[in-house]
Amino acid sequence: MKIGDQVRFLNEIGGGRVAGFQGKNIVLVEDEDGFQVPMLKTEVVVVGDEDYGTSHLVEVKASSMKAAQKMNDEEEEETDPADKPITFRPKPEERRGGDRLSVYLAFVPMDVKELTQTRFESYLVNDSNYYLRYTYMTGENNAWTLRAEGELEPNTKEFIEEFGREDLNALEHTIVQMVAYKRDKPFLQKPPVNAQLNVDTMKFYKLHAFRENDFFEQPALIYTLIENDVQKIKV
Repeated sequence: MKIGDQVRFLNEIGGGRVAGFQGKNIVLVEDEDGFQVPMLKTEVVVVGDEDYGTSHLVEVKASSMKAAQKMNDEEEEETDPADKPITFRPKPEERRGGDRLSVYLAFVPMDVKELTQTRFESYLVNDSNYYLRYTYMTGENNAWTLRAEGELEPNTKEFIEEFGREDLNALEHTIVQMVAYKRDKPFLQKPPVNAQLNVDTMKFYKLHAFRENDFFEQPALIYTLIENDVQKIKV
């Protein structure tokens, strides 16, 4: 089959001229109105002077199906197992004492040595054995903006966003809402968390506000959203 050949469709009425190809398996068939229809090569047949009665079409279709199966078998043989997507997802490890919720909002300077010029990164830190479905919002005059949402795995931290000093005013009023749960096992239900805090933007100009901590190699400004199942907003 080549560009310019006249073809008919096997499973439906119609056909046209071969205008091009997409990859190894798709042929572009241009009809009499100039529209190009993508079709599997196995679903079209080149027409000539042959008999296109029912018996001939059945034979052609059977031949095409065999060719398609052979092509699929060859592709499977050529596929390196290492190229196949990884579908196994290991279960997160639980730790002793982790069944009490402890979650923190952290602001980390990208270059603490250049505090007057550096940009910052924000993270949610989940120091518990629970998954967290969360939303992270900031507001001004009762108008709230969703800045991030997602699922946070147990005993992990998740990058939220990068921002500069020009964005500080927008962060003054922040809400983090969370629902805690476990997968594939029974668990104690936790009340939904609705942590509202006022971020002191002046702290981003003070080196001593960024402290050594257990979650980051560099100093960070950390707000406690909930700790040991007790919701409390403080640095």
